Amino acid sequence: MTKSRPTPAFPLIFLAASLPLLSCGSAYTPSPPPPAGGFTLVWSDEFNGADGSAPDSSKWIYDTGGKGWGNNELECYTSLTQNAQVKGGNLVITSLHQPAYACSDGTIRDYTSARLKTQGLFSQAYGRFEARIKIPFGQGMWPAFWMLGNNITSVNWPTCGEIDIMENIGKEPGTVHGSLHGPGTTTLTSDATSSFNLPAGQNFSDAFHLYAVEWEPATIRFYVDSNLYATFTQSQWPAGGTWVFDHPFFVLLNVAVGGNWPGSPDTTTVFPQQMLVDYVRVYSKQ
Repeated sequence: MTKSRPTPAFPLIFLAASLPLLSCGSAYTPSPPPPAGGFTLVWSDEFNGADGSAPDSSKWIYDTGGKGWGNNELECYTSLTQNAQVKGGNLVITSLHQPAYACSDGTIRDYTSARLKTQGLFSQAYGRFEARIKIPFGQGMWPAFWMLGNNITSVNWPTCGEIDIMENIGKEPGTVHGSLHGPGTTTLTSDATSSFNLPAGQNFSDAFHLYAVEWEPATIRFYVDSNLYATFTQSQWPAGGTWVFDHPFFVLLNVAVGGNWPGSPDTTTVFPQQMLVDYVRVYSKQ
């Protein structure tokens, strides 16, 4: 069983200097996507299918089960339309509180959700990867838009590499994180991470935002809307780690419930919770 997105026990972390400074009193308005100058669209899902339909099976498959996913997560991922369906021009991933739910892998969980991926259907090295998303909210929620190396079945995690384009944990409603994870020699992983913060009192769950990376050999840049907030390079990679971001990666979308990083839902957490995805688009550099 593969692991994904665990919080490293001994992370090597650096913050990009390009983090924008937003004054606490200023209003933040999501910017329109930047023009795709220099990029050619090569793959997308606009989620324009019939309301209530399952995601396009020519583009997405599912991870299913409830064994914690290396992070002590509390949900059971299913392939049911109650947890992932197209509606109103969006992909809707719904996390439900369903006590004592019997998962397909034999585990018993109190929550269900969905985790979709393009593994075996689409992967790409380099280019621009973006999605317009409205995330859920609440203690214990953990939405993510991310990628894994397509060699994961042969070399396993973390040697395959992981690019977390957007992660949020519910107890930080105004913060999203962008990260890279690869193998280490003195620790399990070598890592780089940064975050983007909205002005005080504003939450990412209040509106759609565009989350993106632009990936070139030896460089990966992270964006929220039109804001470049982090740049990670091979030359900056932590000592003892290996830069493995040089081969095709596939795309994942999911909403986890609970886990080592976000903690468990509490009495303030409202269910159901939904992540709405307007589109996912992948471009190559011209």
